[in-house]
Amino acid sequence: MKRNGRSALSTAMACRDRAPARRVRERRLVWRRLGTLALGTLVLGCTGLPPAALEVPDTHVLVARPLTPATRPRRDLVVEVGPPRARPGFDTPQIVYVQRPYELDYFATHRWAATPARMLGPLVAQALDQSGSFSAVVRAPAPVRADLRVDVELVRLQQNFASRPSRVEIALRAELVDLQAKRVLASTLFEDTESAPTDDAYGGVTAANAAAARVLDKLVDFCIAEAGRR
Repeated sequence: MKRNGRSALSTAMACRDRAPARRVRERRLVWRRLGTLALGTLVLGCTGLPPAALEVPDTHVLVARPLTPATRPRRDLVVEVGPPRARPGFDTPQIVYVQRPYELDYFATHRWAATPARMLGPLVAQALDQSGSFSAVVRAPAPVRADLRVDVELVRLQQNFASRPSRVEIALRAELVDLQAKRVLASTLFEDTESAPTDDAYGGVTAANAAAARVLDKLVDFCIAEAGRR
C-alpha cells in the first residue's frame, strides 16, 4: 500500500511539472501567430495601394432607327411578332468580337442593355408598324387574333477584328407563318456588314445599329412581299 501511494504521488508531481511547460509552449504559439498577423498588416500598409475598385461596364443599346420611309403596298392583315431567338454564343448581353475563325470573345467592360435578340423584338415590330403596310402589328403573346406571325432568329452579331478597320457582321433569319392556314409562307436569311468608325467597342455598337437598320428594312420588304402571295 505504501508503494502504491508513492507511485501515485510521483505521477501527480510529474504532471504538475509538465503543466507549466505546456503553457509556455501555448503562449509562444499565440505570440508567433500574432507576430505573423502584425507583419502582414505592416507589409500591406507599406505598399500604399488602395483596394482594387470594381470597374462598372458601359451599357449600350440597339436602336436601329428606320431608314427613309418608302411607299409600300398595303396589306389588310394583322401581323404578330414572335419572341426573337439567338444562336448559341449570341444569346448573351455581352458584346461579341472575333479575331480569328470559330472563336468568340467578349468585351470585358462593355455590354448590351439586354440580349440583342430581346432588343430586336420591339425593333422588328416598330419597323413593320412604321411601314404602314399592315392593319396592325402586335407582339406575342397578343390578345388579338393575327393573320401572320414573324419569327426571327439572330444568327450572328459580332465585331470582326481580322482586318482593319474592324467591321460588324449581322445575320438574321426570318420566317413568315400563315396562322390561319398553319403553314410557313417563306423563310430567308438577311446579312449585312458595316465598318466600325473606331476600332473599339463603341465603334462596334455604332456600326451594329447602322447594319441592323438596313437588315430590318429588308425584313419589312420581305414580309410585305410574301404576305401579298398569301
